[in-house]
Amino acid sequence: MSRKRRDYWGYFPKSKPIPVKNGIKAHTKRGQFGEHWWAQRWIEVLESFGWDNRLRRGRTYARKGQVLGIDIQLGRINARVQGSRRTPYSVRIKIMPLTDKQWELAIDAIAQQALFAAQLFSGEMPPEIEQAIRSAGVSLFPTSMDIDMQCSCPDWAVPCKHIAAVYYLLAEEFDRDPFLLFKLRGCTREHLMTALRARRAAGASDEDENWAEEDLEEEIVPLEDSLAHFWEPQEDSERSAEDFYVTIAPPSVETALLKRLGPPPFSRRPEAFVGVLALAYATVTERALKLAFGEDREENGE
Repeated sequence: MSRKRRDYWGYFPKSKPIPVKNGIKAHTKRGQFGEHWWAQRWIEVLESFGWDNRLRRGRTYARKGQVLGIDIQLGRINARVQGSRRTPYSVRIKIMPLTDKQWELAIDAIAQQALFAAQLFSGEMPPEIEQAIRSAGVSLFPTSMDIDMQCSCPDWAVPCKHIAAVYYLLAEEFDRDPFLLFKLRGCTREHLMTALRARRAAGASDEDENWAEEDLEEEIVPLEDSLAHFWEPQEDSERSAEDFYVTIAPPSVETALLKRLGPPPFSRRPEAFVGVLALAYATVTERALKLAFGEDREENGE
């Protein structure tokens, strides 16, 4: 097969992109993109399209910082990528949003597990959440049929290297903030959190009503009649002071509050600001554990 024919059937001639000084560079320098499972699942959709040669070039573009900017909105991504021509190429990726009914089913499934909501509030997404949403007949992750990708470059293949570069960088954005996945499917962080809190509050109210009915069967002693013995342990109490304990351990989710709040809007360098706070939190945690367990905690393997 002639080289001209090979180029026509997908082997677009290599070109050297114009270097970019302040582009968005991928954190990973080699190997797999996406640290968390949800970011890797996003990459699986891209790689299902094929075109390995363009994906390789896309990874190179992402690592060299050829992507100038990415704007993530409900159901769509707009980006600019510097190629070999002076004018940057425009990349547009559209994601089919879930319907309101589908989101209601998905949120109901998430709210049934208190752990799911708690981890989401902390900026984490447990693997079981995908199965929970699927059990409601809804898919959080888009398939190739849910995605429409376009680029202003002359390469007719989809995805081209410019689209692929944006797609790989999105995986790293999802690593940082899994709520962006929900946003692309049509649900903002604020709406999701509000809906989960409402469902959890409704569930707690139902439990309170059940407890209240049980408490009506017990005799209620007015506070003023028990002040003299308020601080004394009750002999018929099911719990005693010995049953109370406190566990001192590193947090299960590091910098949970920072992940929940997201980058601060008042900082010119929000990522650097969050990085400094994360380092301070880690130092405080380490110092607190040493005070609690002693300086030889690590030496003893505790």
